[in-house]
Amino acid sequence: MENIEINPLVEQFTTFCETPPFSKIKVGDYKPAIILAIDKAKNRVDDIVNSDVESTFSSVIEPLELSSKELDSVTSIFFNMNSAETSDELQAVAIEVSPLLSEFSNSISLNEQLFRKIKSVYENGMTDLNDEQKRVVDKCFKSFERSGANLNADDKISYSKITTELSKKTLLFDQNVLAATNDFFLHITDSNDLSGLPDFVIEGASEEAKERDLEGWVITLQAQSMIPFMQYSDMRNLREIIWKKYNSRCYGESKNSNVEILKDIINLRLEKANLLGYNTHADYILEERMALSKDKVKSFLSDLLSKSLKFGKKDVDTITKYAHSKDFDGEIMGWDFAYYSEKYKEEVLNFSDELLKPYFELGAIEKALFDLITEMYGITFEIDEDIDKYNKDVKCYRVIDNGKLIAILYIDFFPRSTKSGGAWMTTFRDYHKVEGEVKLPLVSVVCNFSKPTSSMPALLTFNEVNTLFHEFGHALHGIFAEGSYQSISGTNVAWDFVELPSQIMENWATERVFLERAAKHYKTGEVIPSELVNKIIDARNFLSGYASVRQLSLGLADMAWHTITEPFNGDIKEFEFNAIRECQLFPTVEGTCFAPAFSHIFSGGYSSGYYSYKWAEVLEADAFTRFQAEGVLNRETASDFRKTILSKGDFKDAMELYIDFMGREPKTEALSIKLGLTD
Repeated sequence: MENIEINPLVEQFTTFCETPPFSKIKVGDYKPAIILAIDKAKNRVDDIVNSDVESTFSSVIEPLELSSKELDSVTSIFFNMNSAETSDELQAVAIEVSPLLSEFSNSISLNEQLFRKIKSVYENGMTDLNDEQKRVVDKCFKSFERSGANLNADDKISYSKITTELSKKTLLFDQNVLAATNDFFLHITDSNDLSGLPDFVIEGASEEAKERDLEGWVITLQAQSMIPFMQYSDMRNLREIIWKKYNSRCYGESKNSNVEILKDIINLRLEKANLLGYNTHADYILEERMALSKDKVKSFLSDLLSKSLKFGKKDVDTITKYAHSKDFDGEIMGWDFAYYSEKYKEEVLNFSDELLKPYFELGAIEKALFDLITEMYGITFEIDEDIDKYNKDVKCYRVIDNGKLIAILYIDFFPRSTKSGGAWMTTFRDYHKVEGEVKLPLVSVVCNFSKPTSSMPALLTFNEVNTLFHEFGHALHGIFAEGSYQSISGTNVAWDFVELPSQIMENWATERVFLERAAKHYKTGEVIPSELVNKIIDARNFLSGYASVRQLSLGLADMAWHTITEPFNGDIKEFEFNAIRECQLFPTVEGTCFAPAFSHIFSGGYSSGYYSYKWAEVLEADAFTRFQAEGVLNRETASDFRKTILSKGDFKDAMELYIDFMGREPKTEALSIKLGLTD
């Protein structure tokens, strides 16, 4: 009898907490599972449409909310793997299933009979619903409107073509960025070229070379390799090579070029927005954000830039003068700034990443962060070695609240060629209920921290400590989710509100109470000296003007790309330069352009939304003042933050949630005060 393998993705998972059975899943399982899940979802939608019963929340909205539950499960696993554990085969599947998923999405959102039923509930069936149900109906109706439900037949065909093409282009964009990042590495064979590099950088570069079966040392474009090289290497010519390669990824490269793909993406987005009745893509996106309009975003960015620019120029001038005092001759360039900034910190501030790293051993910081969260929120983290993982480096935890399991947490710390760069929080499943049964959130934190070597554990830079806190802020947003409906659960909130939980969490990384508990020398166990803690706290605003201007330049570039009103086919380098002209702190460099590798806005979810990082900084700077006033470890304050914001998802408009916590709207001056951008 023939042995037929069962596709693990099409069966209900029998694992603990229905966690994905990663070890059983093969690349070839994804496409057939997605096709089958699409068919199931379509059949359920057909049942809703063909039903003769009155259109109500329970007969239309609720079953629609659950109609694609299998598809949601498979695609969340698939696309998370495509970011964290990809392969050529997986990327090929992504290209194949992308149009299938777009076609399915359009078949739902453009279904006239279904929309009529949703509209009937929206207009006539809200009276007896609770607030959460009303919110779900409102979001559902508006989502259908914004997805073409009101278009005529011909325009619906156009809409389907546009969205299908967009899904392909954004996937290709992301794949090219990953390929371009992985394709380049600097192979060093002369030990003289290691001048200035600390032992941890040299050892990491040696380990990287060994993994590639090479002699000597290898520096890559991954952040954990590139950033310390740019900070410490005395070899200006090599720093220039790295800087130019990183800042020209996917630009002018025939193999991984995103130039034409970028143009296609922004033009398709404009075409889609126009089809839906909006002048620009930004108008379409911002309608559903706290900011509401492109004019408000532009005014917000412009106002912050006016406050930041002189401080940014002052920061660059300070480092330039310092460089000149060290016999540097000429104009400081992008590949010089990190190097001389680090030298300035070491000599003038008597403070450096190299000095701090021994106190930030990853395992110890992770435990201290868990302890901090336990003290604030009362939850605990219990490691579970039996939960199936997609990579041996992943760790899994049960999250417990008063003896009750509330979430599963996956943590994936280290870089590999199969993983996208950067750091992010995601979910394999959001909190929701199915026929009254709770489905707990399966939350994942993914980073790219320096790996342990043969002679030392993983040691973090202080920036990486901040990153860990940031992503755990997102994780708490997912872990503490409540309510019945996935569409408004957890991090499914307005995009310019989603960064509040993450960015406010960063504040605790520079709190004395945390540092004096957490930071211990990995060899001696010595607690970090108080003078070093003082330096960390004092250095919170080191180069804050420069950092603010850089972040604002990315937001301005995003808004420029997405407020075009005519199809674009010009020179992207020239367009980018004009968009951020006011923010230029260094000379422009021929052959470089960051837009073709700007994944956040061209393949991620931040199109017309990159400003949200600064927007959320305003929110968190203001909200943290309550913690400062009531105690940064005050359990009651933390519990209120959990109750009013972290657990609520999109239960209310973001501003209402904020007011529930603070009792008022945010005060914008809090950010300038926090960053020291005041005279």
